[in-house]
Amino acid sequence: MTKELQISSFQQVKDIVNAAANCEYEITVQDAQGAIADAKSILGLMNLDYKHTVILQGENADEVEQVYQAITKA
Repeated sequence: MTKELQISSFQQVKDIVNAAANCEYEITVQDAQGAIADAKSILGLMNLDYKHTVILQGENADEVEQVYQAITKA
């Protein structure tokens, strides 16, 4: 499953890491240039380009939705 979203603050990046840490399956984030980072890795996520939307991806639809909701709750 994939979800597209716009990241506009470092707090949202931290929210991704915190929510993904509770997931059993792998969750990744892909930027517009095609770079992919593990959603559980703050260092990996800091290397992505957030000028454009990013794609949240994962095998488990419920976990992807859980991470997505953690980011968009505000």
